[in-house]
Amino acid sequence: MSRIFNFSAGPAVLPLEVLQQAQAEMVDYRGSGMSIMEMSHRGKEYSAVHAEAMANVRELLGLTDEYEVLFIQGGASLQFAMLPMNFLPKDGAADYVNSGHWAAAAIKQARLVGQVKVVADCEKEIPARVPEAAELSWTPGAAYAHITSNETISGAQWKSFPVTDAPLVADMSSDILSRPFDAKPFSMIYAGAQKNLGPAGVALVVIRKSFAEKGSKGLPAMLRYVTYVENQSMYNTPPCYSIYMLALTTRWLKQFGLERMHRQNRDKAAKLYAAIDGSSFYRGTAAKHCRSDMNVTFRLPTEELEERFCTEASKAGLKGLKGHRSVGGVRASIYNAFPVEGVDVLIGFMKDFERRCG
Repeated sequence: MSRIFNFSAGPAVLPLEVLQQAQAEMVDYRGSGMSIMEMSHRGKEYSAVHAEAMANVRELLGLTDEYEVLFIQGGASLQFAMLPMNFLPKDGAADYVNSGHWAAAAIKQARLVGQVKVVADCEKEIPARVPEAAELSWTPGAAYAHITSNETISGAQWKSFPVTDAPLVADMSSDILSRPFDAKPFSMIYAGAQKNLGPAGVALVVIRKSFAEKGSKGLPAMLRYVTYVENQSMYNTPPCYSIYMLALTTRWLKQFGLERMHRQNRDKAAKLYAAIDGSSFYRGTAAKHCRSDMNVTFRLPTEELEERFCTEASKAGLKGLKGHRSVGGVRASIYNAFPVEGVDVLIGFMKDFERRCG
């Protein structure tokens, strides 16, 4: 078996132990004589997996009984629309912070539903950043306030979360469960699974019960959060295999420890940023005070060198380093499951490439 170092932003690297367990259980899940993908979602085997996935998320986030853990298909992109459809009334407004590409995508969908107030906008700024607290001009009586905790493309991350009187909602797709935080200030958190939680196919939604109950009652059942709350995310057939993988991944994270994972993530990122800052050849693209621990973005002197860097890195087993097509450059996504060794190998390659081409 030959495993490369996978720096892809998503679908992203998964823990090897999780993949090996899934491999072992693929054809015959725990003596059932069938795969988890073949069995009824109402049966006892899958029901136990579903319950464990929910319980693991609860434990890792320290959730109280005020919250429900939901599994919804459609990824974070569906949440961009489902959120305002449920909670943005025709005569109201919602506050959004535009911190980059994915925040802008959420704003675009919300504007199809109702009035959006952009309370701070740094989407186009270079170096990339998230706003300071003093820049945020919240709207009195807003239906909710939305932030994107980590911009996967630009590599800018909120290091502390804003305070607002409106229900606070966060898209945490690219840094969910990468660090401990207090969930109590949030009315809703959502995250596509394909970065830190498992494979694509399911979005995790954590929602305060009282907030869910305020959702529009004029929507089809599958677009209402209360439908998922009332049916434990099994109103229809859920994405069983994606949830199974999420259960395995969160089990692995519980065993590793969230605090320990945060320290490892912080150290991995710091080591890579130090290599960038210690060179006149590489240049970081996010402001230092809000650099992401998950997505490290940088540039080389020319686009031609960036193309060569990514091509040679790929041949050396360092894959997925090409920056997003909207911004170019280089991006190293080093999520929870990305090994420390891979960061060391990348730094060694960077030094060698600079020596040869700098």
